[in-house]
Amino acid sequence: MRVPKSFKILAPGNSLRRRTAYSLALVRLILVPVILLAVYYLFRMGWIVDRIVNVDAPASALAQQASIEMLEARRAERNYLLLHDAVYLAANHEAVAKVQQTLDDIRNLDTNDQDALQKAKEALALYDRQFAEAATDLERPGQAPKDRVQAVVKAYESDLNNLMRRSMRLKREQLMEELRQRIGSFDAQITSTVEGENPALQGITEQLQKSSEEILRDTAGLEAVNWARVQTDHANARKLLREAEWALSIVSVLTLLISIWVSYTLPRQVIRPLLSLKEAVDHAAMGNYEIDFDVHGKGEIVDLVESLRRMLASIQHKV
Repeated sequence: MRVPKSFKILAPGNSLRRRTAYSLALVRLILVPVILLAVYYLFRMGWIVDRIVNVDAPASALAQQASIEMLEARRAERNYLLLHDAVYLAANHEAVAKVQQTLDDIRNLDTNDQDALQKAKEALALYDRQFAEAATDLERPGQAPKDRVQAVVKAYESDLNNLMRRSMRLKREQLMEELRQRIGSFDAQITSTVEGENPALQGITEQLQKSSEEILRDTAGLEAVNWARVQTDHANARKLLREAEWALSIVSVLTLLISIWVSYTLPRQVIRPLLSLKEAVDHAAMGNYEIDFDVHGKGEIVDLVESLRRMLASIQHKV
């Protein structure tokens, strides 16, 4: 006995080929947010690292180098004031030139400290002029270098002797503080001796002291500011890294869930009508040609159903 049966064929969309292409395109588009986020955080991290490596860290190191060169210039200045030796005059000029070059190198880094750099350069130019005036005044005849050195040593020795005589009445902490102060007092003794030999230099040496201290303050400020930027950029990089980890993790999980949904949903839209057709063919193979198709949709699946319907009708007619 022939058993009539109806098969429902649901073929959404217009073309199986288009649906397959759309499915593949959708699978690829799912990866776009992950790629865009990775590129975004990569560029931001690259900008921060580039700022640290090429601007902030070199500027801090150069500012420290400028401070060291300025201290060398001051040491050469004191030695020249004491000994009137042209070697120390040349050493001072060389150190000042190095400070100038270092400040120019910092400016070429395109930092945000142009005002501080300009102040440091103006103070350096003032120091150079003042030292030139002092060198001109020292050309006058005076004591021999040996006598000036002996005077400095005697004054320094006298100061230490006075401290040792008072040491019995001082506490240990006070004595250590006094000794620490005496460590750097030799330069002060040199200045005092030079001023005693030539009172006209007193004002110039005070001006040299003031302008050099201003330069050292400016360079120290540049070093501190740029090092603070390095630390800030480092903290921002760590924060950005944590943010990137969270964002990429969340987007990756969402992408995985969407891809799983797509991998189950889209193939079912293609496979389900094919399974219905297989069942219909199996039913016909058993000799049951009374088959009706409830078709919804368009495309290759619908064309296949129509071909199968005509074939069954032909077989049924022959039988």
